[in-house]
Amino acid sequence: MIIVIDALNRHLFSDVLAEMHALRARVFAGRLGWEVDVKNGMEIDQFDALNPAHVVCLDDDGDVVGCMRLLQTTGPHMLADVFYNILDGEPPLRSARIWEATRFCVDTEKLKGTTKNNSISYVTSEVMIGAFEYAQQAGVLDAIAVIDPVMDRVMKRSRNAPYDYLGSAKQMGKVKAMAALMDCSDERIDGIRDFAGITQNVFASNEDALALFNSGVHAHTHQTAGIALESAYDFDPQPTEMRKPTLDDLRLYCEDQIASAHTAADKAAAHALKLELSGLLTTTPAARRCDA
Repeated sequence: MIIVIDALNRHLFSDVLAEMHALRARVFAGRLGWEVDVKNGMEIDQFDALNPAHVVCLDDDGDVVGCMRLLQTTGPHMLADVFYNILDGEPPLRSARIWEATRFCVDTEKLKGTTKNNSISYVTSEVMIGAFEYAQQAGVLDAIAVIDPVMDRVMKRSRNAPYDYLGSAKQMGKVKAMAALMDCSDERIDGIRDFAGITQNVFASNEDALALFNSGVHAHTHQTAGIALESAYDFDPQPTEMRKPTLDDLRLYCEDQIASAHTAADKAAAHALKLELSGLLTTTPAARRCDA
């Protein structure tokens, strides 16, 4: 069962989010040994404070057993601001129709040895289907993700192979990291569904997801964590690792807006924005004071 938690319904799911962040801490800090921030047993970073969409999988017991984070690329995101070395000096992709998928994980300890709807491969596929279908409904065309070779093989095996890669693979700690591109197409979604044997709608309503979660034995264990979750999101609004945008970044953003314009008026407005930004950024502060 998949529930997507975003800025619109986050107030309903603070306890679910707390369990999701606890799963991320167990996987990323515990099992994988990544250097991530863990607060009160929850792995949370500055990008969680930017109102991303969290794709969360609940198993038959109501436990959080899988998750993924989706974030627009028009603002700060991990490939642009943390893993930018992968890009070999090329500017990051920025478009309202390209989202970044990060923090994917499943609870392999609980799912180990289980079958059918609670197996690792089933939950992995269900999270992927939920992410791609949700993004597709939002008008997203492509997703980018920083993955390692193990995840790359998993995706290829599950009929979810990247169609391209950005930059080149770089050593990041104990593993190599690469930036993968996936299209949010019917063909990709159908392939994952066929691989996992998933034919039904994977999404749950808010009411059904809450009822299932609250029926589980874990329901009371994360209530205090859920209450404290908002303060854990209290990050500097700009990631400390973030590069300042360059003229090239802004030029590419404007050109993307021009290319995606549907009408002559939209295209003219995008051209005007490009000219205005170029003028502002190439004018010295002293000159701007004189103009004022």
